[in-house]
Amino acid sequence: MTLANLPPLVTVFGGSGLVGRHVVRVLAQRGYRVRVAVRRPDLAGFVLPFGNVGQISLSQANLRYKDSVIKAIEGASFVVNCVGILMESGRNKFDAVQDFGARTVAEATAAAGAKLVHISAIGADSKSKSAYAASKGRGEEAILKALPGAIILRPSIVFGPEDNFFNKFAAMTRIAPFLPLIGGGQTKFQPIFVEDLAQAVGKAVDGQINAGIYELGGPEVLTFKQCLEEMLRVVDRQTPLVSISFGMASFIAGVASAIPLITPPLTNDQLTLLKSDNVVSAAAKAEGRTLEGLGIHGRSVAAVLPSYLVHFRPKGQYSRTGKAA
Repeated sequence: MTLANLPPLVTVFGGSGLVGRHVVRVLAQRGYRVRVAVRRPDLAGFVLPFGNVGQISLSQANLRYKDSVIKAIEGASFVVNCVGILMESGRNKFDAVQDFGARTVAEATAAAGAKLVHISAIGADSKSKSAYAASKGRGEEAILKALPGAIILRPSIVFGPEDNFFNKFAAMTRIAPFLPLIGGGQTKFQPIFVEDLAQAVGKAVDGQINAGIYELGGPEVLTFKQCLEEMLRVVDRQTPLVSISFGMASFIAGVASAIPLITPPLTNDQLTLLKSDNVVSAAAKAEGRTLEGLGIHGRSVAAVLPSYLVHFRPKGQYSRTGKAA
């Protein structure tokens, strides 16, 4: 096969993360060559078997360093940016990763003549009181300035085998006397299965999606409380749910954040996010800028959770749930 006959190359930044690894698998299945650009290639070798021999390669890149980004994009026809953080740590600050980093990727993609799909988040807004959401919003603005033809996908909370939401709370049921319902647990989410999000990226790379901003949520809207209740049903545990005010949660988060060498379970910035619902807007629905509008039938939380949370049951995956077989 000559170089001209090779399948298109897609560079995936953050290709070893929760979303990125599923994107890599989907793109490989669709026949693309995939370059996985990550900070630590030595820890990302597990993605190589997602494709045929030689179909997937690893590249060192850090969004805080422009030269590494340019090198990772070299020769690519399409770029997917899956990099994002929920909590700041060390030099990985919201502005550095989700503003400066997103801008760097967009500018390098434009210079290379490639196309871009960027994973953002519902609630991204440069004027948000949340540092996370504000950095996401500024990143989107920078992307559209550098590359007006970019595709931006804003998912609600993403769940799947490696998620840090359902897995986190399921793990807590093993030792915690109760699970906290911040602000009464009434915040609404529209959880999207990571594989469904990856399929949306695949369609974008295939050229089946027009430029613009899309809001992607699963088939159901659930409150924080309902999410935890469904998780408890799947893991077959009776851990009590206790309502905690935002004020008390803020105090706990402040104390936890002040303790060195530990990762706080919750930050004040995340509490700010919890004060607003995280669901697909009415405008996005009306304009078809949704998962359903892209022709993808999302999978529900109830349908997917048993596939990866069963090991949190009292006796593992072989525990009886009390229901008739």
